[in-house]
Amino acid sequence: MRILHVVHGYPPNMGGTQRLFQELSEQLVQTYGDEVTVFTTNAYSNYHFWQEDDHTVPVGTEQINGVTVRRFLVFNRFSGVRLNLARLLYKLRLPGHDWARTWHNGPIVPGLTQAIAKFEADVVTAAAFPLLHMQNARRGAQQSRKPLLYFGALHPEDVWGFERQLIYRSIADATGFLAATSFEKTYLAERGIDPSKITVLGAGVNVAELAKADGRSWRNAHQLTNEPLIAFVGQQVAHKGIDRLLQAMPHIWQALPAARLVIAGKPTGYSQTIHAILEQLPPAQRRQVLVLDAPPDAEKNGLLAACDVLALPSRHESFGMVLAEAWACGKPVVGCHVGGVAALVDDEQDGLLVPVDDAKALAQALLRLLQNPSLREKLGAAGKQKVESRYTWAAVTAVYREACIAAINRFADFS
Repeated sequence: MRILHVVHGYPPNMGGTQRLFQELSEQLVQTYGDEVTVFTTNAYSNYHFWQEDDHTVPVGTEQINGVTVRRFLVFNRFSGVRLNLARLLYKLRLPGHDWARTWHNGPIVPGLTQAIAKFEADVVTAAAFPLLHMQNARRGAQQSRKPLLYFGALHPEDVWGFERQLIYRSIADATGFLAATSFEKTYLAERGIDPSKITVLGAGVNVAELAKADGRSWRNAHQLTNEPLIAFVGQQVAHKGIDRLLQAMPHIWQALPAARLVIAGKPTGYSQTIHAILEQLPPAQRRQVLVLDAPPDAEKNGLLAACDVLALPSRHESFGMVLAEAWACGKPVVGCHVGGVAALVDDEQDGLLVPVDDAKALAQALLRLLQNPSLREKLGAAGKQKVESRYTWAAVTAVYREACIAAINRFADFS
């Protein structure tokens, strides 16, 4: 099978969707012998779409672990004009505000639609909304009459980003849709999308690699012994709720003065806000927070194995891959009762859920786990069982490949 993946970023541009399509692409090549090509941008991070990050990856085509990766140049000029126009049209609810917001999001990639239309593939899969390249994929697939699958990574709580009729018209027109969780499938069905063409895909983790992670060595390397350890793993962006986690820590330190927090993830423009919040803490507390910028996988996995609990207080997530990674290490998780996280985490069974933006409730949930080893062990074991049965890369890739075949057959039936 010849598969074309159209994604906004591909490693070294990292994020949940990027990692998902890297793993799917490589698994399809290695396990099934499929021909997989990725069309992506030259952005090192999504902030390059708006000129907020000047790091780039060379434009051109390369082979990465059997996958053909072609990177296209991003046009990121006039980002301020694009944003102001989008805000004005949205505020006044004028015609075209959907498109204006989408053009602001970017990535603006000249020639992408034509390249998709010309490329010989059995199926095209594009990820993720609300970005502009999803419309390039739709037009390119329509022009060349190829079946189109969308992986939406929808965050309905983000009204500015996802309350756009353009998105849902595009999904309705697509051959199939890959939902991150059952929440996303139900949400789309309620908006009139045919549920028969929606596949709940989820995301996978490398269970074997995470099982080898050495938490004790990680603690020794960072001069920690048995201090209570909370981990946050994810991009340093506003919607991840890192600010609320930092606001929760003083409540935790009142009960557990030795508790430590590690924030590990790719820095962004929002990182300045994180460090500004840290600077407001007393020096003694500030020293109990460690920020690891863009840690390699071995470092991240060691942290997950070393921590007592993972905190992911995101305001919106389509899935939350790091939750599954923490479970693979047998760790309990604390997330927010919203969107994909609430669909993924079974409250009181493999993790705890708290209201969004409630720093006090977050602190109470984290304290409850830090002070109760038997509860940590129980929830972590249940999470590990869930991952091993449902969220290995082999299992997720098999589901994805069946969705591709179903899309090809569905397209042929209606052609």
